[in-house]
Amino acid sequence: MSNRFDDRKVFKNSNELYERVFDERDVKFIRHYGSPKTKYPSPAQMREVQRVQHIWRVGDRYYKLAAQYYGSSTYWWVIAQFNKRPTEANVTVGDLIYIPLPLETILGIYLR
Repeated sequence: MSNRFDDRKVFKNSNELYERVFDERDVKFIRHYGSPKTKYPSPAQMREVQRVQHIWRVGDRYYKLAAQYYGSSTYWWVIAQFNKRPTEANVTVGDLIYIPLPLETILGIYLR
């Protein structure tokens, strides 16, 4: 199954602004991953995606929902991106969010 870091450019950041971090970590550079180019599903693609409704509760986290529905917390970002809410700070108790299923279908759309 695809990972969001697959096929991503890796950059080595050796900028002097990070010198203190390099010294603290005893490293010469920091590895950064390029941002993936993804797009929100089109109306035709949305018909391929099933959605489970979830009312956000106290203690909910994207990684917990991903573990519950996908069997891996690694795919937390799928739920965040699908709902156009990049972090849990963008969700409040009582909000309705959607869990896109099956995972393989939504990954195929995002990572094409």
